[in-house]
Amino acid sequence: MHRLNLARLARFDARTWYAAFGLAALMVALQLLGTVARESLPYERSAIVAGGEYARLLSAHFYHYDFAHLAWNLAGLALVAWLFAAEFSARAWGLILLVSTAAVDVGFLALEPRLEWYVGFSGVLHGLAAAGLAAWLLRTRDSITAIVAAIFVAKLAWEHFAGPLPFAAQSLPIPVIHEAHTYGAVGGLLAGAALCLRQRRRVASL
Repeated sequence: MHRLNLARLARFDARTWYAAFGLAALMVALQLLGTVARESLPYERSAIVAGGEYARLLSAHFYHYDFAHLAWNLAGLALVAWLFAAEFSARAWGLILLVSTAAVDVGFLALEPRLEWYVGFSGVLHGLAAAGLAAWLLRTRDSITAIVAAIFVAKLAWEHFAGPLPFAAQSLPIPVIHEAHTYGAVGGLLAGAALCLRQRRRVASL
């Protein structure tokens, strides 16, 4: 176990950062599609379950209600990239993103039958953050890791028991579906922990 080196946060992992920039560009491009995107990209339970429009299970997470909503999630993506980009390869981050997306979708379909409509990256974003924290917790042991992890868990707990954080509820143009954050975080945590443990076993076998 090694202590978290602050210089690690600023380490430039080219492929991972390029992937983050590409993801941001995709979300901006989808937002520019306007009415076409608003009709065909959001999560709509009836369209998915009854109409078989399964592509919405993916597209909904990369489309946003408006540019203000998009800006919040792009800021979150930048923060997660700055904090955790060096923890996994670009390929591993892609896997974490897919698992987090699937976790949100399964949570919605299985546990949120009354949720008819959803858009936004925040659920997946919480999965990426949880994966990064899993890497910190498994690879490091220091106060920074403990503080960041505690803040993240406290945020999820607040949303679960008290609803969305006040500033988020007031600043976003649509209701915050905080359940997406929980489902995404669970998926990201499992994926991140599995990848870290796999890497640990691989190193131990050398």
